[in-house]
Amino acid sequence: MGKASRRKKDAQGKTKVAPVPYVARPFEGLPGEPDWVAAYEILPAATATLTLRSDAVPAGSPDTVTLASVLPMAWPALRRQDGSVLIASQSGSSSGDPSRDLAQALLTALAAEPGAPIPQLPRTTAETPRLQDLVDTSAPFDITVHEGFDFWVDGQEVSGEAAASLERANESVVPTTPIAGTPSTYWCRIGERTYIRHVLADDEESATTALARLHAKGEAHLDDEDRRLLGMFRAGGLVVPVWEVAPDPEPAEHEGAVADFATRYAAAAATTDDLTADERRARSGLLSRQVTLR
Repeated sequence: MGKASRRKKDAQGKTKVAPVPYVARPFEGLPGEPDWVAAYEILPAATATLTLRSDAVPAGSPDTVTLASVLPMAWPALRRQDGSVLIASQSGSSSGDPSRDLAQALLTALAAEPGAPIPQLPRTTAETPRLQDLVDTSAPFDITVHEGFDFWVDGQEVSGEAAASLERANESVVPTTPIAGTPSTYWCRIGERTYIRHVLADDEESATTALARLHAKGEAHLDDEDRRLLGMFRAGGLVVPVWEVAPDPEPAEHEGAVADFATRYAAAAATTDDLTADERRARSGLLSRQVTLR
């Protein structure tokens, strides 16, 4: 279409839809931002309760909804027969702002009839609210990690193909356990290997610099060479260092080592000195092993 044709179409009154602005840290401003990133990127089966702002959602909406990592058939949202609402954090982002996409899922589910799955969402636009506009940010954000997806059926008995589908989904879950005592830290087993992932709360630049300071001093591991830092993810504008750990110890046995690392990291993050040559080399090495998730 040429410029003249486009001008004619605009003159006929077609409304232009503004694109969704890209947001580097889509969950900034929400309580528990690192756990929001974990729910969006790395937790296979998890739920959390979201408290809604009564002045920001349609009249008659429930007070709370459930955020679930994944829903059946990769639905972005679901309104159960009893009127309760679930939205999926890992259903994919159609714009440059996952917060706005999840808000679209929430508003679509609130408007749906009870008993209706939401297989597809309307297009997210710049006019779509963000989660920060709809969720009570004074309420805590507490993640529950599940062994499987039984929360899909909410304790109801299922049979036939539904039961078989649920069983297949449960078999695919990567075993994941929170590490107590250190926020947003998760042990997981993938095949025969085990890892610990820790979502850091600082901005990407600050977190990478702090990790470089530790790495240059040989203090980026957890407590010995059996718990070595493999690298880090970039996710939701935050950094997620990843350690490979021995497969035999139970997740709880890593709590002390993770807590010790968190203390060292906090001290490094508080340091304001310019990076030394060794620290700059360490930073470059970390960036070269960095993997960006979505």
